[in-house]
Formats: sequence, C-alpha cells, structure tokens
Amino acid sequence: MSDGNAPVTRPTATLYVVDASMYVFRAWHSMPNEFHDVEGWPTNAVHGFARFLLELLDRARPQHIAIAFDEALDSCFRNEIYPAYKANRESAPEELRRQFTHCRALCVALGLSVLADSQYEADDLIGSAVHALRPHGFRSVIVSADKDLSQLLGEHDEQWDYARAQRWGAAGVPERHGVHAHQIADYLALTGDAIDNIPGVPGIGAKTAAALLAHFGTLDALLQRVEEVPFLRLRGAASTAAKLRQHREQALLCRRLTTIALDAPLANAENRFVRGNADGAGLQALCESLRFGPMTRRRLLEAGGIALPG
Repeated sequence: MSDGNAPVTRPTATLYVVDASMYVFRAWHSMPNEFHDVEGWPTNAVHGFARFLLELLDRARPQHIAIAFDEALDSCFRNEIYPAYKANRESAPEELRRQFTHCRALCVALGLSVLADSQYEADDLIGSAVHALRPHGFRSVIVSADKDLSQLLGEHDEQWDYARAQRWGAAGVPERHGVHAHQIADYLALTGDAIDNIPGVPGIGAKTAAALLAHFGTLDALLQRVEEVPFLRLRGAASTAAKLRQHREQALLCRRLTTIALDAPLANAENRFVRGNADGAGLQALCESLRFGPMTRRRLLEAGGIALPG
C-alpha cells in the first residue's frame, strides 16, 4: 500500500497484474464440460481461461504483465497464523488442479511472467509486484473483481473487473465498499470475511465497521480509543464498545489475515515483468495436447507473434 507521506510522481509505465485463479474458476464453472485433452481429462477451464487471456492481451496490449496463480490451493502462511483460514472451502478436484497446471504452462509459452509460491497466495504476489514496481515509475492495473485487492490501490493504480467491464481507482473504493482503499484490511478485520472463513468481531457488520473507521481512521486508533465508542451517534454504541474490548486480540489477528503481504518472493521482478518472446514449439505442443481447435490455435500463435504454418 502506498505511503501517504511520500510524494507520488506521475508514472511512466503500466504493469498489468492478473488474478488468474478467479478467471480459471470462472471458466471451470461456466464453460461446458465438452472439451478434453489427448488423455481424456477435462479442459473446459483451460479453454475459458485461454479465451479470457487472448481478449485481455488484444485489448490491453501490455508491455509489462504478470499472471498470479495460487500454487497452494489449500494452504499458505495464513494457515500457520490461523489454522481455520479457508477451512470452509473444499479442496479442488484433480480435474481442476490439472487445468491450473495447463493454464500456467500456457502463460509461460506466451512469454508472460508467472507468479506462484507455495507459501503466498495470489493476492500477496499481486501486492508484492505492485509494491515492487511503484518506485520505478509504474502504475498498476489489477485485473480482478476481488474486493481484498482494492487495498493495494495507490493514486494512479486501477482495478479492473474484466467480466463486468468495470474499472476504478482508489477514489472509487469508498463508493463500492464504504471505506477508503487503505482501510480495506481493517474493515475486513472488523466485519470478517465468510469466503475466507475469517471471523472478524462478532456482531459488527458492514455499516458499523464503516462508521467506526470513518470516525477513527484505523483499527489501531479505534482499539486505543475504544472508550469513546459509547458516545458516538451509532446504534448499539455501548454494546459495540464491549464487543471490541472482548474481541480485541481477535480483531488484530484477523487483520493479519486480511492484510495483503508486500514482500512475497517474485520471479522476473528485476525485468519489470516485461512481456517476453513466445515459445513457438511449446505453444504448438500445448495446442496439440489440449486439443485446441483451429481458431484458438490461430489466435494463440498470433498473440505470441509466431508465424502461422502455411
């Protein structure tokens, strides 16, 4: 997240960072299960992801791009802090795990930087990439609908919900989420996040959390000045103060879970995630093994700048 005291210089380049898992899962659930590879395994998610990726590359024409994957779908460093983190989610079936591998291979064959780590989630890799390149004159466009990622938005950054064709910057976060971009982690620490099985502070909902942060600014200030809460014009203010006192440590724990890491290890950061040359042979081999149709093959080869066979 940006340092509010540091001067923000106008960026001279743009980094596109893609939350790949969101679009792989979207394809897995929306594409018909009629595509199979040479071994008979389903490839519907790969087909859907390939279409999304080709459209994105064609529309954005990025010179700098990184595709972030969740390498460990079931565990990350947050599970060491809170074992119940994401415990409400079912493990991905083997049919989907295999397709994640194919999607990563497809990105590599197209010359795109892939970010993945066994201890850090895609959100952390995205945050670390945004954070690493900002001092080098980059603004970032985060391609994802995930509300958690809005906490990363600096003055010149954007988030792009590709499926809904919606884009917004830090100034647009309050309208969407009720709090400022830099307050998202604190907000989720108070409300909890059912999707990730983060409990938050029991009894504090979205409106109360937004009102508290509007008054106090940060979770730390709120907890330090909790004795002021009963005097706020807030429904159930006295009971809210009692909940905050009772669950103080839980709120701080939850913030460790909701805060996106900015120090995850990154591959290709020194090259600023410049879009590289495609691997023609690797791309052809993937098209064969995944049994892509002629139209998809043509589009992939064109996207990779590879001459089409005569």
